[in-house]
Amino acid sequence: MSAAAASTVTFESRFATELAEMAIPWKAEEVPAPRLLVLNEPLAAELGFDPEFLMSAEGLPLLIGNAVPDGATPVAQAYSGHQFGWFAPRLGDGRALLLGEVSDAEGRLRDIHLKGSGRTPFARGGDGFAVVGPMLREYIVSEAMHALGIPTTRSLAVVATARSVQRETELPGAVLTRVASSHLRVGSFQYARVAGDGGLLRRLADHAIARHYPGAAEADNPYLALFGEVVSAQASLVAQWMLVGFIHGVMNTDNMAISGETIDYGPCAFMDAFDPATVYSSIDENGRYAYANQPLIAEWNLTRLAEAMLPLFDDDEERAVELAQESLGAFRQQYSAAWLAGMKAKLGLEGSSGDDEASPLIDELLALLQKESVDYTAFFRRLGTAARSEAEPVHTRFPDTFNESVAFADWTRRWRALNPDADMMDRVNPAYVPRNHLVEEALDAATNGDLGPLRLLLEAVTDPYKERPGFERYAVAAPEGFGPYRTFCGT
Repeated sequence: MSAAAASTVTFESRFATELAEMAIPWKAEEVPAPRLLVLNEPLAAELGFDPEFLMSAEGLPLLIGNAVPDGATPVAQAYSGHQFGWFAPRLGDGRALLLGEVSDAEGRLRDIHLKGSGRTPFARGGDGFAVVGPMLREYIVSEAMHALGIPTTRSLAVVATARSVQRETELPGAVLTRVASSHLRVGSFQYARVAGDGGLLRRLADHAIARHYPGAAEADNPYLALFGEVVSAQASLVAQWMLVGFIHGVMNTDNMAISGETIDYGPCAFMDAFDPATVYSSIDENGRYAYANQPLIAEWNLTRLAEAMLPLFDDDEERAVELAQESLGAFRQQYSAAWLAGMKAKLGLEGSSGDDEASPLIDELLALLQKESVDYTAFFRRLGTAARSEAEPVHTRFPDTFNESVAFADWTRRWRALNPDADMMDRVNPAYVPRNHLVEEALDAATNGDLGPLRLLLEAVTDPYKERPGFERYAVAAPEGFGPYRTFCGT
């Protein structure tokens, strides 16, 4: 029985059909001996797939595009992008394919998308392949983000290809099967605008409204309403990144999703010691995408989206610019409000204190954390014990100089006077995130055929708020010998 016959999931090809100018029909490279490394069984069931079928010899080809289900039209998507500030008018899926869309258990349309499936017309000299380590990194981090409640694309599976891929050395190849609300990007709108096709730009916007923000269709100016929705979604998303110490690493405009989901996990990482200037990406030599810069870059990217959409806002360009600036102006206020509310919750102060009381405490605390290079995740998790009048576990997370600090003692006294809610803190401050040394440990082992560390790490980070015996090493900082840490995009 073919994969198309055995799968009960109905595929659609809405992007390929409605936006054909931005979709090149293509086929994934044949994989002679695919081997499943990891399957997200709960996500598979949510999408209507039988996990047992996907693990079978007939189902595995569907996960890598070698068996195309009825209704699916695999395409490489076209988009533009500002990469580290420089505009490239024609990027697109160089090593990826959109298989099609399926409806999940709640009736939401979801993209099924491949990464590492071979060269496409957008490959720009690349080999089109991916290797085990970076594909498993995306699986780990995206599923951790989902467990943290942060909007994200998700990972359905990683399949080994038995193909050697040349990077700095020869590495084992793999294909990632990714799931998203859509793969529409800021760069998608830039591509339509550069194409000079007003009809395409309008159809793209209509597609985005129908897919993500149907309420915008009822507005007096639907396209301005769409832009406002994207601004709000990104303000909320980046605030959530900042609150958990996540660094995307490559916030190009082609890596910002219209849906407000985190997309394209390349040189990403979670911050260990708190430092706003932290950069982990090996290619970000000037710190453009440093932790502290992420809100500013998000606003910059949204400005590029506004430029691309200007003809849709108003026929009069001057009026269109005014409308765009007014809508874009909401970003900073929305981001600041989301971040402040989140930080108050991390300190157990939500609803128990005014912003005027909380803001100075937050600013002072972050300055203290930076001065002493304190572990960001562990500090906030253990701070909950101090809210229960058990200060010692917090102090053990600090250098001795910090424990002896008069400033920290004064801060703790003023914070406790606000009666912080320890239970609230435990609900929002994770015990486990994908710590960099543990991610590298899991990826190295998996590259060499041992999936044990990967499974244990996934077990920890996909249930991040519940501390469990036996997982103590997943809640502590890297050993002193680890670092300086650099991540790579894997291309």
